[in-house]
Amino acid sequence: MNKEIQTDKKYNLIPEFDRKVLEVLREPMESGHITISRAARQADFPARFQLIAAMNPCPCGMLGAQHGQCRCTPDQIRRYQGKISGPLLDRIDMQIEVGSMAHDEMLQAVQGESTASIAARVQQAHSIQRARQSKSNCQLPVQDIDRYCTPDAAGEALLRAAMQRLNWSARAYHRVLKVARTIADLGMASTVGKSHIAEAIQYRRALREY
Repeated sequence: MNKEIQTDKKYNLIPEFDRKVLEVLREPMESGHITISRAARQADFPARFQLIAAMNPCPCGMLGAQHGQCRCTPDQIRRYQGKISGPLLDRIDMQIEVGSMAHDEMLQAVQGESTASIAARVQQAHSIQRARQSKSNCQLPVQDIDRYCTPDAAGEALLRAAMQRLNWSARAYHRVLKVARTIADLGMASTVGKSHIAEAIQYRRALREY
């Protein structure tokens, strides 16, 4: 039966979903499949996907904005950000804070790399990964991460310092290595260096603590 496509659909920010619903994402994000159990039956289904989510820094959305003043109390901010559990946040490879733009910036013409150029670089990096390990970096198991994503001495020292300072889990450590390997592939670098590790660390910026 055909259904009318609605173009005015509202997209919710991730903290607006029920926490129980969000926690269900943890298994497929980790393994790429999901297990459904009902009575005496159990079935596994493929569930590999790319999660892209957005949220405001606080309930009013003005925390850290260049123009405007946040009206939220520290307790309100903690409760809002706390809707995203630590284990779920740990499984999100890239966490980037996007600040508000100044009015002058919004009025200026955008100067940047074309979509076609970016797509070509991504395809080239993907081909490098397939030739090296027969799969994408995101699909590497732990033993292959140690084989293909090991950084040089300077990169390893930086990553160790970040782990101690930010109190990362083993999962976060391995995910940062895979992101760094991908950054190196995009730059046509055969070795994961300090600059690749540094960039990957910057892409994993946790929520603010209050």
